[in-house]
This record gives sequence, structure tokens and C-alpha cells, in this order.
Amino acid sequence: MTDSKIKGIIFDYGGTLDTRGDHWSHIIEQGWRAAGIDVPTAVFRDCYVYAERALARERHILPCDDFHTLLYKKMVLELQELNRQGHLEAEKIEPAARIAAKYCDDYARTCIEEARPVLQKLSERYPMVLVSNFYGNVDSVLRGFGIREYFGGIIESAVVGVRKPDARIFRLGVVALGLEPEEVLVVGDSLRKDILPARSIGCATAWIKGRGWTAEEDAATDAALIPSLQSLL
Repeated sequence: MTDSKIKGIIFDYGGTLDTRGDHWSHIIEQGWRAAGIDVPTAVFRDCYVYAERALARERHILPCDDFHTLLYKKMVLELQELNRQGHLEAEKIEPAARIAAKYCDDYARTCIEEARPVLQKLSERYPMVLVSNFYGNVDSVLRGFGIREYFGGIIESAVVGVRKPDARIFRLGVVALGLEPEEVLVVGDSLRKDILPARSIGCATAWIKGRGWTAEEDAATDAALIPSLQSLL
């Protein structure tokens, strides 16, 4: 990174550090396949959205939950909905959830190991904070993966009550760094939720683009696009 104005970095978490930019739905659908569940993508997406809304309505995820625990709880919710739709027998929910959760946790762990040396080197040069839409347990997730030490602070939607794409959550990250927006680089995987709102308050941006949720997201492009986390070094 050669921009001499940059004095601190804000990282997104999900999708940015743990999937190489891909929307998590793609990884979870692969996890379903690994568990022997082969349904149309439209059916999978219905169950995925159902679980996300259920997690937003009720406190299923606890602050102490690591990523594997989070994934297992999420898989159970998704597969319970699949059962209600008549696509999966009830006795298969728990074993399939365990297989899918392990697949996704292993996938994330591989991506985190790729990101680790980048985070380590950047943290030696810049103060860094994490700004994430998450379930209230991102601190435990980072500790479970052994990367909490790289971040001086965490701004998490479930804790602060502000969710991306609301730019106010990035302002909180800038304040946590003690810098001006133009001195901060925001690194994220979502053009709509990370790059555009961060840019709107004056931050520099770097976009790790993978497979999105929609065809429109897949077709989008932007000057902030970078090929990988490694290109930040």
C-alpha cells in the first residue's frame, strides 16, 4: 500500500477475511452439498433467508459462541425450514447440520490462514479496527481463529445498534482509530455495504470482490477493486 495519507485501516470481517470475497451463501450451499443435501438454489436461498431473519428476531447466538458453534446453530435453523418445506426428514437435520457446519468452518479457517500474514504485517504498520454486521460474538470468533490481536477495537452492529450500509458505523470505526476519514482505508467485500458508505464519509476504500448474492452484484465494478488481500501489502 503506497498511499502516504493512510494512517489506519478498517476491516470488514465476514466475506472479506473468511471467504476471499464470496457471499457466505455460496459457501453454505457447498456445505449443504457436502452433507448430501441437493436441492434447487432457490429452495436453499429461501432457507438461508429464513435463518438470517430468525437470528435477527431472537437471540440464538451467544457472545461466547465461536464460529463453528454459530454455524451449527445457523445450519439447524436452515435445515428445520427445509424440513418444514418437505425436503428433508427430521432425523437428518442434526447430522446434516454438523457436516455442513464443519465444512464451512474448515473453509473459513483456510481463508483466515491465508489472511493471517497480511493482517500481521499491516498491523505492524497501522492501527486497525474491525467494523462488521455480526451477531454479537465476533470477538469470540476472532479469538477462536487467533486473529483478535491484530485489531485494536471492534465495532459490531449487534452491539452498537447500527448496521451497514449505514455510514454511521464506519464513522464509529474512524473515531475508534482516532483519525480523520481521509486517513483511513476501509477494506470490504461488499460494494453496497462497505465501499460506497465508507467512501461517502471520505475514507479510502479497497474492494475484495467475490461471488455476490445477486447477478447485479456480480456485474458491478468500481475503481476500488483489488485482486486480493495480499495486494494490500
